[in-house]
Amino acid sequence: MYINEKYISIGTSFSINERIKNNLYGLIPTVVETFEQQVTRCLEQVRSKNSDLDKYIYLIHLRYNNSVLFYRLLIDNLEELIPIVYTPTVGEACIKFSHIYNPVDYDGLYISIKDKGNVSKVLDNWPYENPEITVITDGSRILGLGDLGINGMGISIGKLSIYVGVAGINPIRTLPIVLDLGTNNLKNLDDPMYIGLKQKRPRDLEFFDFLDEVMAALSFKWPNIIIQHEDFSSKHALSLLKRQKNKYSMFNDDIQGTGAVILAGLINAFKITNIELKMHKILFFGAGSAAIGVGLQIYDHFIKAGNMTINEARDHFWFVDTKGLVTFDRGDKLDQHKTFFARKDNKSQQFKDLKSTIEYVKPTCLIGLSTMKNAFTPEIIKRMTELNKNPIIFPLSNPLKNSECTYESAMLNSECRVIFASGSMFQPFNDSFSHKLYYPSQGNNMYIFPGIGLGAILSQTKTISDDMIYSSSVALANSLTDEERASGLLYPRLNRIREVSVKIAVEVIKESVVEGIATNKEIIDIVNSKDEIKLINYIQNKQYNPSY
Repeated sequence: MYINEKYISIGTSFSINERIKNNLYGLIPTVVETFEQQVTRCLEQVRSKNSDLDKYIYLIHLRYNNSVLFYRLLIDNLEELIPIVYTPTVGEACIKFSHIYNPVDYDGLYISIKDKGNVSKVLDNWPYENPEITVITDGSRILGLGDLGINGMGISIGKLSIYVGVAGINPIRTLPIVLDLGTNNLKNLDDPMYIGLKQKRPRDLEFFDFLDEVMAALSFKWPNIIIQHEDFSSKHALSLLKRQKNKYSMFNDDIQGTGAVILAGLINAFKITNIELKMHKILFFGAGSAAIGVGLQIYDHFIKAGNMTINEARDHFWFVDTKGLVTFDRGDKLDQHKTFFARKDNKSQQFKDLKSTIEYVKPTCLIGLSTMKNAFTPEIIKRMTELNKNPIIFPLSNPLKNSECTYESAMLNSECRVIFASGSMFQPFNDSFSHKLYYPSQGNNMYIFPGIGLGAILSQTKTISDDMIYSSSVALANSLTDEERASGLLYPRLNRIREVSVKIAVEVIKESVVEGIATNKEIIDIVNSKDEIKLINYIQNKQYNPSY
Protein backbone atom coordinates (compact mmCIF):
# COMPACT_ATOMS: atom_id res chain seq x y z
CA MET A 1 0.00 0.00 0.00
CA TYR A 2 1.40 3.40 -0.93
CA ILE A 3 1.48 5.83 1.96
CA ASN A 4 -0.46 8.51 0.07
CA GLU A 5 -3.33 6.32 -1.09
CA LYS A 6 -5.68 7.80 1.51
CA TYR A 7 -5.80 11.02 -0.49
CA ILE A 8 -6.60 9.35 -3.84
CA SER A 9 -8.52 6.18 -3.01
CA ILE A 10 -12.23 6.33 -3.83
CA GLY A 11 -13.07 2.63 -3.44
CA THR A 12 -16.41 1.63 -4.88
CA SER A 13 -16.74 5.04 -6.57
CA PHE A 14 -14.12 4.13 -9.17
CA SER A 15 -15.82 3.86 -12.56
CA ILE A 16 -15.52 0.64 -14.58
CA ASN A 17 -13.04 2.31 -16.95
CA GLU A 18 -10.92 3.57 -14.04
CA ARG A 19 -10.86 0.07 -12.56
CA ILE A 20 -9.65 -1.39 -15.84
CA LYS A 21 -7.09 1.38 -16.37
CA ASN A 22 -5.63 1.05 -12.84
CA ASN A 23 -5.73 -2.78 -12.71
CA LEU A 24 -8.43 -2.71 -10.03
CA TYR A 25 -11.08 -4.69 -11.92
CA GLY A 26 -12.21 -7.60 -9.77
CA LEU A 27 -10.65 -6.12 -6.62
CA ILE A 28 -13.73 -4.01 -5.87
CA PRO A 29 -17.39 -5.10 -5.74
CA THR A 30 -19.14 -4.69 -9.09
CA VAL A 31 -21.44 -1.84 -8.04
CA VAL A 32 -20.31 1.71 -8.79
CA GLU A 33 -21.46 3.87 -5.89
CA THR A 34 -21.86 7.60 -5.49
CA PHE A 35 -19.90 9.47 -2.85
CA GLU A 36 -23.16 10.03 -0.96
CA GLN A 37 -23.86 6.29 -0.85
CA GLN A 38 -20.41 5.69 0.62
CA VAL A 39 -20.97 8.34 3.29
CA THR A 40 -24.33 6.77 4.21
CA ARG A 41 -22.76 3.31 4.52
CA CYS A 42 -19.93 4.61 6.70
CA LEU A 43 -22.32 6.45 9.03
CA GLU A 44 -24.39 3.28 9.37
CA GLN A 45 -21.25 1.35 10.29
CA VAL A 46 -20.19 3.95 12.87
CA ARG A 47 -23.60 3.80 14.52
CA SER A 48 -23.48 0.00 14.63
CA LYS A 49 -20.43 0.00 16.94
CA ASN A 50 -20.96 -0.96 20.57
CA SER A 51 -18.77 1.69 22.18
CA ASP A 52 -17.39 5.13 21.45
CA LEU A 53 -13.87 3.69 21.40
CA ASP A 54 -14.94 1.18 18.73
CA LYS A 55 -16.37 4.08 16.75
CA TYR A 56 -13.08 5.96 17.15
CA ILE A 57 -11.04 2.99 15.91
CA TYR A 58 -13.30 2.61 12.88
CA LEU A 59 -13.05 6.32 12.04
CA ILE A 60 -9.29 6.56 12.51
CA HIS A 61 -8.76 3.67 10.07
CA LEU A 62 -11.18 5.29 7.62
CA ARG A 63 -9.14 8.51 7.93
CA TYR A 64 -6.00 6.55 7.09
CA ASN A 65 -7.44 4.61 4.16
CA ASN A 66 -9.73 7.22 2.58
CA SER A 67 -9.17 10.73 3.90
CA VAL A 68 -11.72 12.34 1.57
CA LEU A 69 -14.53 10.03 2.66
CA PHE A 70 -13.62 10.45 6.35
CA TYR A 71 -13.77 14.24 6.21
CA ARG A 72 -17.01 14.32 4.23
CA LEU A 73 -18.53 12.08 6.88
CA LEU A 74 -17.17 14.28 9.67
CA ILE A 75 -18.26 17.62 8.17
CA ASP A 76 -21.76 16.36 7.41
CA ASN A 77 -22.18 14.98 10.95
CA LEU A 78 -20.15 17.31 13.15
CA GLU A 79 -22.41 17.25 16.19
CA GLU A 80 -22.48 13.44 16.25
CA LEU A 81 -18.85 12.71 15.38
CA ILE A 82 -16.78 15.46 17.02
CA PRO A 83 -17.23 13.82 20.46
CA ILE A 84 -15.79 10.64 18.90
CA VAL A 85 -12.77 11.99 17.00
CA TYR A 86 -12.08 14.69 19.63
CA THR A 87 -13.14 15.11 23.26
CA PRO A 88 -14.22 13.18 25.18
CA THR A 89 -13.46 9.90 23.33
CA VAL A 90 -9.97 10.94 22.25
CA GLY A 91 -8.97 10.83 25.93
CA GLU A 92 -9.75 7.12 26.17
CA ALA A 93 -8.13 6.59 22.77
CA CYS A 94 -4.91 8.24 23.99
CA ILE A 95 -4.80 6.10 27.14
CA LYS A 96 -5.11 2.97 24.99
CA PHE A 97 -3.25 4.28 21.92
CA SER A 98 -0.43 1.70 22.07
CA HIS A 99 -3.00 -1.09 22.25
CA ILE A 100 -5.27 0.11 19.43
CA TYR A 101 -2.42 1.29 17.19
CA ASN A 102 -2.44 -0.42 13.78
CA PRO A 103 1.17 -1.37 12.90
CA VAL A 104 0.60 -0.73 9.17
CA ASP A 105 -0.75 2.82 9.61
CA TYR A 106 1.63 5.71 9.03
CA ASP A 107 -0.13 8.84 10.20
CA GLY A 108 2.15 11.51 11.60
CA LEU A 109 5.77 11.91 12.68
CA TYR A 110 7.26 10.31 15.77
CA ILE A 111 10.37 12.29 16.70
CA SER A 112 12.45 10.70 19.44
CA ILE A 113 14.88 12.33 21.86
CA LYS A 114 17.34 9.85 20.35
CA ASP A 115 16.97 11.84 17.09
CA LYS A 116 18.62 14.84 18.77
CA GLY A 117 21.02 16.38 16.27
CA ASN A 118 19.17 14.74 13.35
CA VAL A 119 15.64 16.16 13.60
CA SER A 120 15.88 17.78 10.17
CA LYS A 121 16.54 14.37 8.62
CA VAL A 122 13.42 12.97 10.28
CA LEU A 123 11.38 15.83 8.83
CA ASP A 124 12.76 14.98 5.38
CA ASN A 125 10.92 11.66 5.58
CA TRP A 126 7.48 13.32 5.65
CA PRO A 127 6.01 12.28 2.26
CA TYR A 128 3.72 15.26 1.59
CA GLU A 129 4.83 18.67 0.38
CA ASN A 130 4.57 21.90 2.35
CA PRO A 131 2.42 21.20 5.41
CA GLU A 132 0.66 24.38 6.50
CA ILE A 133 0.01 23.48 10.13
CA THR A 134 1.32 21.03 12.70
CA VAL A 135 0.05 20.07 16.14
CA ILE A 136 2.94 18.95 18.30
CA THR A 137 2.90 17.38 21.78
CA ASP A 138 5.29 15.55 24.05
CA GLY A 139 2.40 13.69 25.68
CA SER A 140 3.33 14.89 29.15
CA ARG A 141 -0.10 16.25 30.12
CA ILE A 142 -2.81 14.89 27.84
CA LEU A 143 -6.16 16.50 28.69
CA GLY A 144 -6.55 15.84 32.42
CA LEU A 145 -5.05 12.37 32.13
CA GLY A 146 -1.41 13.01 32.96
CA ASP A 147 1.77 11.74 31.30
CA LEU A 148 0.78 9.44 28.43
CA GLY A 149 4.09 9.62 26.54
CA ILE A 150 3.97 8.64 22.88
CA ASN A 151 0.26 7.82 23.26
CA GLY A 152 -0.24 11.57 22.99
CA MET A 153 -0.15 11.17 19.20
CA GLY A 154 -3.90 10.63 19.45
CA ILE A 155 -4.40 14.24 20.53
CA SER A 156 -2.33 15.63 17.63
CA ILE A 157 -4.34 13.57 15.14
CA GLY A 158 -7.63 14.57 16.79
CA LYS A 159 -6.85 18.30 16.83
CA LEU A 160 -5.85 18.28 13.16
CA SER A 161 -9.03 16.41 12.26
CA ILE A 162 -10.91 19.33 13.83
CA TYR A 163 -8.79 21.79 11.84
CA VAL A 164 -9.95 20.09 8.66
CA GLY A 165 -13.58 19.56 9.62
CA VAL A 166 -14.19 22.90 11.33
CA ALA A 167 -11.80 25.34 9.61
CA GLY A 168 -11.42 23.70 6.21
CA ILE A 169 -7.66 23.16 6.23
CA ASN A 170 -6.62 20.74 3.47
CA PRO A 171 -5.79 17.44 5.24
CA ILE A 172 -2.76 16.81 3.03
CA ARG A 173 -1.33 20.03 4.49
CA THR A 174 -1.62 18.89 8.13
CA LEU A 175 1.18 17.28 10.13
CA PRO A 176 0.58 15.47 13.45
CA ILE A 177 3.75 15.19 15.58
CA VAL A 178 4.51 13.52 18.88
CA LEU A 179 7.86 14.00 20.56
CA ASP A 180 8.94 10.78 22.22
CA LEU A 181 10.93 11.93 25.24
CA GLY A 182 10.16 8.86 27.30
CA THR A 183 7.60 8.87 30.07
CA ASN A 184 7.50 9.06 33.85
CA ASN A 185 4.29 7.01 33.85
CA LEU A 186 5.20 3.67 35.42
CA LYS A 187 2.15 2.00 33.90
CA ASN A 188 3.47 2.76 30.41
CA LEU A 189 7.02 1.79 31.31
CA ASP A 190 5.77 -1.61 32.48
CA ASP A 191 3.40 -2.13 29.53
CA PRO A 192 4.88 -4.61 27.00
CA MET A 193 2.65 -3.11 24.28
CA TYR A 194 3.78 0.50 24.86
CA ILE A 195 5.21 1.75 21.55
CA GLY A 196 7.39 4.57 22.90
CA LEU A 197 10.79 4.83 24.57
CA LYS A 198 10.85 2.99 27.88
CA GLN A 199 12.90 5.53 29.77
CA LYS A 200 12.30 8.46 32.11
CA ARG A 201 11.93 11.96 30.71
CA PRO A 202 15.07 14.12 30.34
CA ARG A 203 16.05 16.99 32.60
CA ASP A 204 15.06 20.53 31.69
CA LEU A 205 18.29 21.54 29.95
CA GLU A 206 18.14 18.60 27.55
CA PHE A 207 14.38 19.10 27.07
CA PHE A 208 14.67 22.75 26.06
CA ASP A 209 17.69 22.10 23.83
CA PHE A 210 15.73 19.41 22.00
CA LEU A 211 12.63 21.61 21.62
CA ASP A 212 14.78 24.42 20.26
CA GLU A 213 16.15 22.05 17.63
CA VAL A 214 12.67 20.77 16.71
CA MET A 215 11.21 24.27 16.31
CA ALA A 216 14.19 25.54 14.32
CA ALA A 217 14.13 22.50 12.01
CA LEU A 218 10.37 22.82 11.39
CA SER A 219 10.62 26.52 10.60
CA PHE A 220 13.66 26.09 8.37
CA LYS A 221 12.14 23.28 6.29
CA TRP A 222 8.67 24.84 6.03
CA PRO A 223 9.03 28.61 6.63
CA ASN A 224 5.27 29.31 6.58
CA ILE A 225 4.16 26.44 8.82
CA ILE A 226 1.90 27.26 11.78
CA ILE A 227 2.97 25.38 14.91
CA GLN A 228 0.47 24.58 17.66
CA HIS A 229 1.84 23.32 20.97
CA GLU A 230 -0.50 20.92 22.69
CA ASP A 231 -0.60 19.28 26.13
CA PHE A 232 2.90 20.04 27.33
CA SER A 233 3.28 19.86 31.10
CA SER A 234 2.54 22.95 33.21
CA LYS A 235 6.20 22.90 34.14
CA HIS A 236 7.26 23.50 30.52
CA ALA A 237 4.32 24.98 28.60
CA LEU A 238 4.55 28.61 29.67
CA SER A 239 8.36 28.62 29.46
CA LEU A 240 8.22 27.25 25.91
CA LEU A 241 5.66 29.85 24.90
CA LYS A 242 7.72 32.74 26.27
CA ARG A 243 10.88 31.28 24.73
CA GLN A 244 9.49 30.76 21.22
CA LYS A 245 6.39 32.91 20.57
CA ASN A 246 8.33 35.84 19.12
CA LYS A 247 10.58 33.63 16.97
CA TYR A 248 8.04 31.41 15.21
CA SER A 249 4.46 31.42 14.01
CA MET A 250 3.31 29.36 16.97
CA PHE A 251 0.82 29.33 19.82
CA ASN A 252 -0.07 27.09 22.73
CA ASP A 253 -3.67 25.96 22.59
CA ASP A 254 -3.88 24.95 26.27
CA ILE A 255 -2.74 28.39 27.39
CA GLN A 256 -3.86 30.81 24.68
CA GLY A 257 -6.66 28.82 23.04
CA THR A 258 -8.26 27.90 26.35
CA GLY A 259 -7.85 31.47 27.56
CA ALA A 260 -9.44 32.89 24.42
CA VAL A 261 -12.46 30.58 24.43
CA ILE A 262 -13.13 31.12 28.14
CA LEU A 263 -12.78 34.88 27.75
CA ALA A 264 -15.35 34.78 24.92
CA GLY A 265 -17.78 32.97 27.20
CA LEU A 266 -17.11 35.39 30.04
CA ILE A 267 -17.65 38.44 27.82
CA ASN A 268 -21.16 37.11 27.15
CA ALA A 269 -21.63 36.06 30.79
CA PHE A 270 -20.68 39.56 31.98
CA LYS A 271 -23.42 40.96 29.73
CA ILE A 272 -26.00 38.65 31.30
CA THR A 273 -25.07 39.70 34.86
CA ASN A 274 -25.42 43.37 33.89
CA ILE A 275 -22.62 44.17 36.36
CA GLU A 276 -19.87 46.60 35.43
CA LEU A 277 -16.57 44.95 34.57
CA LYS A 278 -14.78 46.75 37.41
CA MET A 279 -17.10 45.06 39.93
CA HIS A 280 -16.26 41.48 38.92
CA LYS A 281 -14.00 39.27 41.04
CA ILE A 282 -12.55 36.20 39.31
CA LEU A 283 -11.55 33.23 41.47
CA PHE A 284 -9.66 30.32 39.91
CA PHE A 285 -9.55 26.88 41.46
CA GLY A 286 -6.38 25.46 39.92
CA ALA A 287 -3.18 27.36 39.16
CA GLY A 288 -1.43 25.35 36.45
CA SER A 289 -0.25 26.77 33.15
CA ALA A 290 -3.72 26.47 31.58
CA ALA A 291 -5.34 28.35 34.47
CA ILE A 292 -2.71 31.09 34.38
CA GLY A 293 -3.12 31.29 30.60
CA VAL A 294 -6.87 31.77 30.95
CA GLY A 295 -6.29 34.35 33.67
CA LEU A 296 -3.91 36.31 31.45
CA GLN A 297 -6.45 36.43 28.61
CA ILE A 298 -9.19 37.72 30.94
CA TYR A 299 -6.75 40.16 32.54
CA ASP A 300 -5.93 41.52 29.08
CA HIS A 301 -9.66 42.09 28.51
CA PHE A 302 -9.96 44.02 31.78
CA ILE A 303 -7.20 46.35 30.53
CA LYS A 304 -8.60 46.77 27.01
CA ALA A 305 -12.34 46.84 27.69
CA GLY A 306 -12.27 48.19 31.24
CA ASN A 307 -9.66 50.91 30.65
CA MET A 308 -7.74 49.67 33.69
CA THR A 309 -4.08 49.94 34.55
CA ILE A 310 -1.99 46.77 34.83
CA ASN A 311 -2.25 46.76 38.62
CA GLU A 312 -5.96 47.60 38.63
CA ALA A 313 -6.69 44.69 36.28
CA ARG A 314 -4.54 42.25 38.25
CA ASP A 315 -6.41 43.07 41.45
CA HIS A 316 -9.52 41.35 40.06
CA PHE A 317 -7.93 37.86 40.16
CA TRP A 318 -7.37 35.25 42.87
CA PHE A 319 -5.93 31.75 42.39
CA VAL A 320 -6.25 28.70 44.63
CA ASP A 321 -3.91 25.71 44.25
CA THR A 322 -3.48 22.55 46.34
CA LYS A 323 -2.04 24.62 49.22
CA GLY A 324 -4.77 27.26 49.19
CA LEU A 325 -4.88 30.88 48.06
CA VAL A 326 -1.73 31.77 46.14
CA THR A 327 0.02 34.51 48.13
CA PHE A 328 3.59 35.70 48.31
CA ASP A 329 3.83 35.13 52.07
CA ARG A 330 2.29 31.72 52.63
CA GLY A 331 5.68 30.11 53.29
CA ASP A 332 6.36 27.96 50.22
CA LYS A 333 8.38 28.64 47.09
CA LEU A 334 5.93 29.55 44.32
CA ASP A 335 6.33 28.12 40.83
CA GLN A 336 7.42 30.92 38.52
CA HIS A 337 4.20 30.90 36.49
CA LYS A 338 2.12 31.58 39.64
CA THR A 339 3.92 34.73 40.72
CA PHE A 340 2.15 37.13 38.35
CA PHE A 341 -1.22 36.66 40.07
CA ALA A 342 0.04 35.90 43.59
CA ARG A 343 -1.65 38.15 46.16
CA LYS A 344 0.23 40.46 48.51
CA ASP A 345 -2.78 42.27 49.99
CA ASN A 346 -3.87 39.42 52.26
CA LYS A 347 -2.42 41.05 55.42
CA SER A 348 -0.65 37.81 56.39
CA GLN A 349 -3.92 35.88 56.34
CA GLN A 350 -3.73 32.48 54.66
CA PHE A 351 -6.71 30.62 53.25
CA LYS A 352 -6.08 26.89 52.94
CA ASP A 353 -9.08 25.76 50.91
CA LEU A 354 -11.64 26.89 48.36
CA LYS A 355 -14.45 27.38 50.85
CA SER A 356 -12.54 29.82 53.08
CA THR A 357 -11.19 31.64 50.04
CA ILE A 358 -14.72 32.20 48.72
CA GLU A 359 -15.70 33.71 52.06
CA TYR A 360 -12.69 36.02 51.89
CA VAL A 361 -12.94 37.05 48.21
CA LYS A 362 -16.73 36.90 47.66
CA PRO A 363 -16.21 36.24 43.93
CA THR A 364 -18.69 36.88 41.14
CA CYS A 365 -17.06 34.21 38.98
CA LEU A 366 -15.64 30.79 39.90
CA ILE A 367 -13.48 29.00 37.32
CA GLY A 368 -12.27 25.42 37.75
CA LEU A 369 -9.11 24.11 36.09
CA SER A 370 -8.08 21.72 38.84
CA THR A 371 -9.02 18.28 37.40
CA MET A 372 -10.62 17.63 40.84
CA LYS A 373 -13.99 15.96 40.36
CA ASN A 374 -16.90 17.56 42.26
CA ALA A 375 -14.64 20.18 43.90
CA PHE A 376 -17.53 22.64 43.45
CA THR A 377 -19.76 21.05 46.05
CA PRO A 378 -23.47 21.85 46.49
CA GLU A 379 -22.46 23.97 49.49
CA ILE A 380 -20.04 26.04 47.40
CA ILE A 381 -22.56 26.48 44.56
CA LYS A 382 -25.23 27.60 47.05
CA ARG A 383 -22.83 30.09 48.62
CA MET A 384 -21.95 31.52 45.20
CA THR A 385 -25.70 31.92 44.60
CA GLU A 386 -26.16 33.74 47.91
CA LEU A 387 -23.39 36.12 46.90
CA ASN A 388 -24.63 36.72 43.34
CA LYS A 389 -27.95 37.02 41.55
CA ASN A 390 -26.41 35.13 38.62
CA PRO A 391 -23.22 33.37 39.76
CA ILE A 392 -20.77 32.57 36.97
CA ILE A 393 -19.48 29.03 37.44
CA PHE A 394 -17.20 27.44 34.85
CA PRO A 395 -16.03 23.89 35.72
CA LEU A 396 -13.56 23.51 32.85
CA SER A 397 -11.51 20.42 33.67
CA ASN A 398 -11.48 17.64 31.08
CA PRO A 399 -12.47 14.91 30.56
CA LEU A 400 -16.00 14.78 31.98
CA LYS A 401 -14.97 12.62 34.94
CA ASN A 402 -12.65 15.42 36.13
CA SER A 403 -15.21 18.23 35.98
CA GLU A 404 -15.46 20.31 39.17
CA CYS A 405 -19.25 19.94 39.10
CA THR A 406 -22.03 18.74 36.84
CA TYR A 407 -24.54 20.96 35.09
CA GLU A 408 -27.33 19.28 37.05
CA SER A 409 -25.69 20.10 40.38
CA ALA A 410 -25.01 23.69 39.31
CA MET A 411 -28.65 24.17 38.32
CA LEU A 412 -30.21 22.39 41.31
CA ASN A 413 -28.10 24.30 43.84
CA SER A 414 -28.45 27.73 42.24
CA GLU A 415 -32.22 27.80 41.71
CA CYS A 416 -31.41 27.62 37.97
CA ARG A 417 -29.73 31.04 38.20
CA VAL A 418 -26.18 29.92 37.41
CA ILE A 419 -24.35 31.12 34.28
CA PHE A 420 -22.56 27.93 33.34
CA ALA A 421 -19.93 26.70 30.92
CA SER A 422 -17.94 23.47 31.13
CA GLY A 423 -14.95 21.96 29.38
CA SER A 424 -16.85 18.85 28.29
CA MET A 425 -20.46 18.74 27.21
CA PHE A 426 -23.19 17.89 29.75
CA GLN A 427 -26.75 16.86 29.02
CA PRO A 428 -29.51 19.50 29.19
CA PHE A 429 -31.25 20.04 32.53
CA ASN A 430 -35.02 19.60 32.82
CA ASP A 431 -36.39 21.73 35.65
CA SER A 432 -39.18 19.74 37.26
CA PHE A 433 -40.80 22.89 38.68
CA SER A 434 -40.95 25.10 35.61
CA HIS A 435 -40.85 22.17 33.14
CA LYS A 436 -38.27 24.18 31.23
CA LEU A 437 -35.33 22.59 29.46
CA TYR A 438 -32.01 24.39 30.00
CA TYR A 439 -28.96 23.87 27.78
CA PRO A 440 -25.40 24.12 29.09
CA SER A 441 -22.63 25.97 27.27
CA GLN A 442 -19.36 24.22 26.49
CA GLY A 443 -16.19 26.32 26.54
CA ASN A 444 -14.38 23.99 24.17
CA ASN A 445 -11.18 25.11 22.42
CA MET A 446 -12.55 23.84 19.12
CA TYR A 447 -14.48 27.11 18.90
CA ILE A 448 -11.19 29.03 18.79
CA PHE A 449 -8.09 27.19 17.57
CA PRO A 450 -9.39 26.27 14.07
CA GLY A 451 -10.14 29.92 13.28
CA ILE A 452 -6.78 31.08 14.65
CA GLY A 453 -4.97 28.47 12.55
CA LEU A 454 -6.98 29.29 9.42
CA GLY A 455 -6.32 33.00 9.76
CA ALA A 456 -2.62 32.48 10.48
CA ILE A 457 -2.19 30.17 7.49
CA LEU A 458 -3.90 32.51 5.04
CA SER A 459 -2.14 35.65 6.28
CA GLN A 460 1.21 33.80 6.37
CA THR A 461 1.91 35.63 9.59
CA LYS A 462 5.46 35.84 10.94
CA THR A 463 4.27 35.28 14.51
CA ILE A 464 0.95 34.84 16.31
CA SER A 465 0.63 37.86 18.57
CA ASP A 466 -1.29 38.30 21.81
CA ASP A 467 -3.62 40.75 20.06
CA MET A 468 -4.38 38.17 17.35
CA ILE A 469 -5.44 35.75 20.09
CA TYR A 470 -7.50 38.49 21.77
CA SER A 471 -9.21 39.37 18.49
CA SER A 472 -10.22 35.71 18.09
CA SER A 473 -11.88 35.78 21.50
CA VAL A 474 -13.85 38.95 20.80
CA ALA A 475 -14.89 37.58 17.39
CA LEU A 476 -16.21 34.40 19.03
CA ALA A 477 -18.13 36.39 21.67
CA ASN A 478 -19.70 38.55 18.95
CA SER A 479 -20.65 35.60 16.75
CA LEU A 480 -23.80 34.66 18.67
CA THR A 481 -27.13 35.10 16.94
CA ASP A 482 -30.07 36.84 18.60
CA GLU A 483 -31.74 33.45 19.07
CA GLU A 484 -28.65 32.01 20.78
CA ARG A 485 -28.45 34.99 23.16
CA ALA A 486 -32.16 34.70 23.93
CA SER A 487 -31.59 31.04 24.82
CA GLY A 488 -28.93 32.05 27.34
CA LEU A 489 -26.09 30.46 25.39
CA LEU A 490 -22.53 31.72 25.83
CA TYR A 491 -21.23 30.04 22.67
CA PRO A 492 -22.70 29.41 19.21
CA ARG A 493 -24.52 26.20 18.45
CA LEU A 494 -22.16 23.51 17.19
CA ASN A 495 -23.85 23.29 13.79
CA ARG A 496 -22.58 26.84 13.07
CA ILE A 497 -18.99 26.21 14.03
CA ARG A 498 -17.58 26.21 10.48
CA GLU A 499 -19.22 29.59 9.84
CA VAL A 500 -17.89 30.89 13.16
CA SER A 501 -14.34 29.78 12.29
CA VAL A 502 -14.48 32.04 9.23
CA LYS A 503 -15.57 34.98 11.41
CA ILE A 504 -12.63 34.35 13.74
CA ALA A 505 -10.19 33.97 10.82
CA VAL A 506 -11.36 37.35 9.45
CA GLU A 507 -10.43 39.14 12.68
CA VAL A 508 -7.16 37.24 13.10
CA ILE A 509 -6.14 38.15 9.55
CA LYS A 510 -7.09 41.81 9.99
CA GLU A 511 -5.07 42.05 13.20
CA SER A 512 -2.01 40.45 11.59
CA VAL A 513 -2.17 43.05 8.79
CA VAL A 514 -2.61 45.94 11.25
CA GLU A 515 0.46 44.75 13.18
CA GLY A 516 2.50 44.41 9.99
CA ILE A 517 3.30 40.73 10.52
CA ALA A 518 1.19 39.30 7.66
CA THR A 519 3.27 38.45 4.58
CA ASN A 520 0.59 37.30 2.10
CA LYS A 521 0.40 40.32 -0.23
CA GLU A 522 -2.99 39.27 -1.62
CA ILE A 523 -4.47 39.20 1.88
CA ILE A 524 -2.81 42.49 2.82
CA ASP A 525 -4.32 44.19 -0.24
CA ILE A 526 -7.80 42.84 0.51
CA VAL A 527 -7.67 43.94 4.16
CA ASN A 528 -6.38 47.40 3.20
CA SER A 529 -9.26 47.74 0.71
CA LYS A 530 -11.69 47.51 3.69
CA ASP A 531 -13.82 45.09 1.64
CA GLU A 532 -14.84 42.55 4.30
CA ILE A 533 -17.13 40.63 1.94
CA LYS A 534 -14.17 40.09 -0.39
CA LEU A 535 -12.09 38.87 2.56
CA ILE A 536 -14.81 36.43 3.65
CA ASN A 537 -15.13 35.12 0.09
CA TYR A 538 -11.36 34.72 -0.13
CA ILE A 539 -11.31 32.64 3.06
CA GLN A 540 -14.27 30.48 2.05
CA ASN A 541 -12.78 29.81 -1.38
CA LYS A 542 -9.62 28.52 0.31
CA GLN A 543 -11.48 26.10 2.58
CA TYR A 544 -11.24 22.40 1.84
CA ASN A 545 -14.51 20.80 0.80
CA PRO A 546 -14.05 17.02 0.48
CA SER A 547 -15.38 15.41 -2.68
CA TYR A 548 -14.17 13.05 -5.41
